This record gives sequence, structure tokens and C-alpha cells, in this order.
Amino acid sequence: MNLTVNGVAHEVESGPLTSLLDVLREELAITSPKAGCEQGGCGACTVLVDGVARRSCLTPVASVQGTEITTVEGLGSPSDLSPLQQAFTHHYAAQCGFCTSGMMLAAQAYIDGGGSDGHEAIQEAIAGHVCRCTGYVKIIDAIAAVARGDEFDLTVTASSAGMVNLGGAV
Repeated sequence: MNLTVNGVAHEVESGPLTSLLDVLREELAITSPKAGCEQGGCGACTVLVDGVARRSCLTPVASVQGTEITTVEGLGSPSDLSPLQQAFTHHYAAQCGFCTSGMMLAAQAYIDGGGSDGHEAIQEAIAGHVCRCTGYVKIIDAIAAVARGDEFDLTVTASSAGMVNLGGAV
């Protein structure tokens, strides 16, 4: 079976009912999709399949043959971050990082689908993505910024602009 992941063709040896999550992580060594609940409820395993956010833990690999699969590595590179990756960095929208790749891919599908910067619409778009660290405010701010077309200076984060030096290093 052949898969195209982040623009690269791969020959896959796993059986047709193996989950896409297992193929990505175990066979292709792409570890950004996380094995969270493995029941489709947490969103940590989300990838894009032809631009549509899908839970890779519930997706049999045979069902995605002939499609373009995108993981967070396919959005940008460390030296050339995508606008969404820049926004997550600028707004400090990631804490532990476990949910981040799935959250970013759901957000990318929302933005690519013409999503607005409205907080309620963004909340609906990322519903089902569980983050136990952030409280979602910074995530929503980052997604809204990209939907508006904001640009970012990554040498300054949104929170650092208001920091005060109290005699120590900032």
C-alpha cells in the first residue's frame, strides 16, 4: 500500500485495518500525532486527509490510500514556520505540547475552509480537542490572529510585550 505523507510517497507494509496513527508513528516514525484516548475523543491524533481534519486513531490505513496526509511537520519547518505555527509561538499557545499538533491541524483545516476570527466559531472548530494545560484562551487568540492575517515577529511573544523587569532577567 502507498501513502503520501507531507508530500513524500511511502510504501507501507502494515495491514489494511491498521490505524493510520500506528502506521505514522510505528512504521514511518512520524510522532507528532499522539496516541491519547485512542477512541477519537481527545483530538491528539488529528491529521489532515486531503485537507480535512481526521482522527488518525480511528482511520484504517486502507481508507486513505491515494490521499494527501498532512501532519504538523507538513505545515512548516523549524526554519520556515507556517503562519499558524508562528501564531502558536507568538501567543504562547502551547504548554506541554501533547495536544498541539492535533489542535494546529484542526485549526489549519478551519482557516483553509475560510474560518473567521470569531471566538465562538473557533471554539466550535476545535471542539473535541482536549488541552489540559492552557485553558484555550491563547490557542483561540493564535487561531484568530491567523484568520485575520496577522504577521508575527517571533523575537517577541504576545505576553513579553507587557513584562516588567523586577531586577532579574526577563
